[in-house]
Amino acid sequence: MGEKAEEDWLTQVSETAKALVSVDDWLPIAAAEPHSDHYQQYLLYCDPQERFTVTSFVWGPGQRTPVHDHTTWGVIAMLRGAEYCQRFEPGTPMRLTAADLLREGETDVVSPASGDIHRVANGTDGEVAVSIHIYGGNIGRIVRHVFALETGRATDFISGYANVDANYRGYASFADRTI
Repeated sequence: MGEKAEEDWLTQVSETAKALVSVDDWLPIAAAEPHSDHYQQYLLYCDPQERFTVTSFVWGPGQRTPVHDHTTWGVIAMLRGAEYCQRFEPGTPMRLTAADLLREGETDVVSPASGDIHRVANGTDGEVAVSIHIYGGNIGRIVRHVFALETGRATDFISGYANVDANYRGYASFADRTI
């Protein structure tokens, strides 16, 4: 996909995601459960050909990701609370290029073409935050990278999903909502 085509595609997906999070009555309770120690990624839907996935990210108070990439496009839509995102460029050390707060109803994009290395944290004080992520591929099975801030060293990882059945079948049992 060319850069202009990807930009147009991400705009369309962002508009759809914004409509999805404009109403907060559809996400199953099981896909919004926080973990006491770390954030959760629940698979909501996986295209049968793994061209895209829809996930919910659930952030407990004070939780954050390491600096990581995606190796594919993604759209993030804030359903509840807020996320604090710091974007980085590779280097020794990694270079912070931007920091933003994503609030309820807002969207953000990541893409290898425009930058997909970031660190994300719960942006609320003492509350659970929930965001909906749409990725180009089965994000729970894609080999991605975690980066050491000081050295820029990349380490491979595969994120998987908090709903264990999704790791085996490629989709969640409660994936009954169409976008």
